[in-house]
Amino acid sequence: MRHNDRAASAPWIRTRLRTAPGAATALAVLVLVTAFLAAAFPRAVDAYETKGLRHDILTADAGRSTLEVARPQPGLELPQAQRDAEARSPELARIGAGLLKALPAPLRADTSSVAYGVRTSKPAVANEPWLPRPEAVPPQLSYVAQSGLEEHATLASGAWPTTPQEVTSDSRAVQGAVTEETAAELKVKAGATITLLTAAQEPITVTITGIVAPRDPQGSYWSADPLLRTPSLVLDTASPFPVHYWTGTVLLAEDSGPALLSTAAEPVLFWRIPPDPAALTGPDDARLTSVIASLESGPGLLKVREIAGDTAVFATGLGHIVEANARMRDAISPVIAVAALGIGSVAAVVLLMTGALLAGRRKAELAQMRSRGGSLRGIGGRLLAETAVTVLPASALGLLLATLAVGEGRFWPGALAAAGVGLLVCVALPLRTTLQHIRPTLHGAREDMVSARPSRRRTVAELTLLVLAVGAVTALRRRGTSAQGGTDLLVSAAPVLVALIAALVLVRLYPLPLRLATRPVARLRGAIGFLSLARAGRSSAGGALPLLALLLALATAAFGGSVIAGIGDARDDAALASVGADARISGASERATLPDELVRTVRDLDGVRGAAPVRVEYSVNMPEAVAGDGGANGGGAGSVGAGTATGSGSADDAKVAALVGIDPASYAELARVTGLPAFPAARLKASGPSAPLPEGAKAGPGRVLPAIASPAVAARLGKEPRAIETLSGDFEVQVVGTVSRVASVSPTDFLVVNSAALEQKAPTTLLLTGAPDPGKLRAAVEGSGKEYAVQLRSEERARYVNTPMQAGAERIYLAAVAAGAGYALLAVLLSLLQTAPERRTLLARLRTMGLTTGQGRKLLAFEATPQALLAAGGGLFTGWATIALLSPGIDLVPLALAGVAGSDTSPVLLRTDLWSLALPAAGVVALAAAVAGVQAWWASRRGSITELRAGDSR
Repeated sequence: MRHNDRAASAPWIRTRLRTAPGAATALAVLVLVTAFLAAAFPRAVDAYETKGLRHDILTADAGRSTLEVARPQPGLELPQAQRDAEARSPELARIGAGLLKALPAPLRADTSSVAYGVRTSKPAVANEPWLPRPEAVPPQLSYVAQSGLEEHATLASGAWPTTPQEVTSDSRAVQGAVTEETAAELKVKAGATITLLTAAQEPITVTITGIVAPRDPQGSYWSADPLLRTPSLVLDTASPFPVHYWTGTVLLAEDSGPALLSTAAEPVLFWRIPPDPAALTGPDDARLTSVIASLESGPGLLKVREIAGDTAVFATGLGHIVEANARMRDAISPVIAVAALGIGSVAAVVLLMTGALLAGRRKAELAQMRSRGGSLRGIGGRLLAETAVTVLPASALGLLLATLAVGEGRFWPGALAAAGVGLLVCVALPLRTTLQHIRPTLHGAREDMVSARPSRRRTVAELTLLVLAVGAVTALRRRGTSAQGGTDLLVSAAPVLVALIAALVLVRLYPLPLRLATRPVARLRGAIGFLSLARAGRSSAGGALPLLALLLALATAAFGGSVIAGIGDARDDAALASVGADARISGASERATLPDELVRTVRDLDGVRGAAPVRVEYSVNMPEAVAGDGGANGGGAGSVGAGTATGSGSADDAKVAALVGIDPASYAELARVTGLPAFPAARLKASGPSAPLPEGAKAGPGRVLPAIASPAVAARLGKEPRAIETLSGDFEVQVVGTVSRVASVSPTDFLVVNSAALEQKAPTTLLLTGAPDPGKLRAAVEGSGKEYAVQLRSEERARYVNTPMQAGAERIYLAAVAAGAGYALLAVLLSLLQTAPERRTLLARLRTMGLTTGQGRKLLAFEATPQALLAAGGGLFTGWATIALLSPGIDLVPLALAGVAGSDTSPVLLRTDLWSLALPAAGVVALAAAVAGVQAWWASRRGSITELRAGDSR
């Protein structure tokens, strides 16, 4: 019996696929694309998190990322032979091998750069007369006998340090080497000797046999302790006067460690193990943090001490690197989750719409089967088998393509996502179809939105969903959108909630304007307007499901577009705040001035539209704050720019400020071109007591200069003239206005005056607008004969796109915007295709009554317009509401600026991007009109006899 059932079911599936290959192919393609996106998303997230973690570890300073195990020298109570043996390479190598084996997963070592040995932890003074003493203070040197010197360096001159005889604690002569940088700064040559004293003040002669060059200066071997390769001039903190001395490291022969045990430089035994992030993945960060914590002060440390000794300690900054990476990931994840949940919901609704379209096309066929005695179980089983044959291979192929396209990432999240897509289609399509045929039905009356009254069950279900969605949005608004400890699903579901509310409300309100518009249109001449409105009300294309899909897609696309636009705006603002203009030229030091010839040369370069010379003097002491903390920050002096009148700081915060001398006209033009707050150049007009001084003239007593200040400085100085002392001259200033920021300085506290009224007028900075050629600009600056720094806004802007996590998240949002737009267009097509047969039949009937082709096109276009306008308007509202709801809790700094040293890290809030709202909505309207036009054209090519048949009930 079962064999016969299988034999009977096979021809059915094969026959159905052969009968409607187009529908089966279209469904398979839709499932394939959706499964690919669903499987690719978790893999893409894993990929950028993995690359971000590896990038952060690889680019971090080796002194932070390296794992170091160290212990003090062997105890003095031990025999000397045993102490010497513990400081030699064989014993150190044995312990190092044990430590490598004991590293817990997922921590792995870069074995090519592992180093061990003996080093001094306290520098020793070197009194050789030939060593440099910059301020009459002798240098202090460290000594290290480290493994692997010949593998990680090349010999520049001399010979490699060796141990001709076995070195012990009693040895008083050893060989060593220094790097090329150390030799250059400390004047060391091959053959030189340096004396290192023992604890008993006996000299140990260290002979420098060679000068070496590191093979990889930035590698962990040389960078875990930068003094190994590069000496440093440091401040003597023990001296009552600010004096500096040199410090560096001498590299002893590998087996010379026992000689250091006799010194008073506190020698320690160490093992440096650089991590290998090649095998790490993004999800490993939690385990990695736990493992590092265990090694620092937990069971892992006990195991380390079993291998290296009871006094061994473990130290690393790798945990802080991993934690910083996790903080960035946690900051980015909520933003990504909004896109994921939004696009996922859109895809699910579009798949349900596809099932509804297929069910509608086969409604008459299945109704006939049901009326002839077909059971729901049998019909549902056949539909399930028919759907599975098409959908499951498409889902598997989508998973395969996603695996090939996104190489790194866990397999199971993507597999579950693709399986979920296939399961949804396989279950939803048969279920949606069979539920329509619980009772055998004959052909019924047409569904008319204007006249039909929804059932009570539907009304109760819609009200329940509406109440739940409104409650969730209200709770979200009251609680805020800042999720602590990971992704908040309620926050991520904001577009879905808002779209659900809008869809349920708009579907119920949609008939009202149609009723109002139908009556006056019916009195007009011609039937096109009346028929189009009547058809628009009857069409099922305006149902809740298509509208929900459109609103979700438009809201997600608008949110994603606003995120991308906000990232770009934040990076542009940060680059402008750092450089001050399109290009900036400044001296090597703060007090270096620019010659007039350089200013004229640069101003005449091609591409330079404007030049504003600025004199900047930092750390100018401000007078004591006026009583009451009032003054120009109020209404008396006036404020410039929106939001600056209240001030951004208190008078006590502005004890030191930057003095900025400008040419008011050129600076005001620069502020206008670069988009900075409008600058009141007229208030700094140099006239009367503040008139320009002749070159070299001294200012007289009582000279008062008008000044534009930051809010905090204005509050400190008050309304009355206040005396200040600067390198540009001593004078009094009176605040005449405030601005929130200026282009030439990064501090928030500043005082802007007319440079023509200063005793010292020479500019220290030149700000340029335009697009000068970088090569020509730098060549002109280098031609002046002095060193000047050239900064370009475009180069600064390019620095902000550097981390794999930022770039990966931005790519996901671009894909989300594209997918949202694609699903929105697909939802429009599905909603119009669902009623395409009815439209063709309508046009055929009307053509028999004298309707022309042009009138048919107008009829379909006017019919599609209300639904398209409804979706576009609802999409605009939904996108705006979603952004307004989520913007208080979303900071775009992790996506835009994180990881760039010196960048502005003030919060960057999400704001609505009009293009991201308007373009998708306009695309929906345009596509609806285009599809209606194509349908009218196609229907005009088919004769009325083809569409109308005797006995057809349509």
